[in-house]
Amino acid sequence: MATISKLSSNLHHPLLSSSHPNTPSSFPNLSFIPFHTPNRSSPPSALLRLRFAIKPSTPSFLVRCSASAGNGSPTKRTTLHDLYEREGQSPWYDNLCRPVTDLIPLIETGVRGVTSNPAIFQKAISSSNAYNDQFKELVQSGKDIENAYWELVIKDIQDACKLFEPIYDQTDGADGYVSVEVSPRLADDTQGTVEAAKWLHKVVDRPNVYIKIPATAACVPSIKDTISLGISVNVTLIFSLARYEAVIDAYLDGLEASGLSDLSRVTSVASFFVSRVDTLIDKMLEKIGTPEALDLRGKAAVAQAALAYQLYQKKFSGPRWEALVKKGAKKQRLLWASTSVKNPAYPDTLYVAPLIGPDTVSTMPDQALQAFVDHGTVGRTIDSSVSEAEGIYSALEKLGIGWSQVGDQLEAEGVDSFKKSFDSLLDTLQEKANSLKLASM
Repeated sequence: MATISKLSSNLHHPLLSSSHPNTPSSFPNLSFIPFHTPNRSSPPSALLRLRFAIKPSTPSFLVRCSASAGNGSPTKRTTLHDLYEREGQSPWYDNLCRPVTDLIPLIETGVRGVTSNPAIFQKAISSSNAYNDQFKELVQSGKDIENAYWELVIKDIQDACKLFEPIYDQTDGADGYVSVEVSPRLADDTQGTVEAAKWLHKVVDRPNVYIKIPATAACVPSIKDTISLGISVNVTLIFSLARYEAVIDAYLDGLEASGLSDLSRVTSVASFFVSRVDTLIDKMLEKIGTPEALDLRGKAAVAQAALAYQLYQKKFSGPRWEALVKKGAKKQRLLWASTSVKNPAYPDTLYVAPLIGPDTVSTMPDQALQAFVDHGTVGRTIDSSVSEAEGIYSALEKLGIGWSQVGDQLEAEGVDSFKKSFDSLLDTLQEKANSLKLASM
């Protein structure tokens, strides 16, 4: 699966064995360099610090870790543990494929949840043989291609939920979630999305599953209706402050409409996309071409995200919210999505490091996760430069860049991209099914 999962595979877990493909013996290029070892006179709380290093035959990647040496049961630590314990931000992994047990080393490294989407499953299923046996059985049993697809996805989601269930239990349902998205073909279908969410929630049948619903205009009412049914939701494809506020309102409306006396098990995250904002706005700024415009490149996404956090704090306070809290309601956490850096000229932690704050989630693909574990700095940053963020946001408007237009374009592109991934995967599965039928003739 991920490079980082292989690098951290020395971390012990009861589901790992010496025969597991990701055990240390499988990686001859992994070496362990003593960094500091307490002597016998050290207090019980002394830490054994290790540095994981890669020998020159592979790309350089360091994971700074420490292990308690006082109780006989070492606990490896990374910056991801510090991110959650010191700053209240949950690091999640934006990827999923088989074998799902490859997630175990990542969990030990500090990952606390998983997000998936149609593009992730398109890549996983079309590029791996790990799905072939189950797919063959499904085709031979008479399943059509789309139903077979959902069977493959649901198994991965269920297996991943099982791995993260201890975190879900330890946090009383606040963390440890795995997200699965409704069909992207439903992005303009309000009621169809609600029915799909109900179906997915029922068939996955895990307490720590998030049903992902896009924040399109048609699906904002779907969010309210799904929440009102007591189903936890990951709202995805949020690209603007205006749409984000509508998403928060849908969550609050849904909680109020649920009629539940105990709201503690209905939770949600709002996935606010980051790097794609800079990708689009940077092109606009380069087209404008003035020194002022060019100086704003690479600043729009983080600025808007910082203002989203201000909106989050405002909306989840006051009499309306306090009335819901009395019934056990939990805040809809902000989740930073699209955190990988698209422009190689930018720092590789650009969409992680400046967005650290309490009650948030950062879901990171391999590139961003590796970078932050390697050289990320843990500290609250999300509201450290609010006035600067406001200035950047206003400056972009004065240059003629409309945030509403940016949000609409990115949303349309995101939905279209997921539809293409979904359709491409179904085509690939149809080809596999045809091959199986020919082989059996």
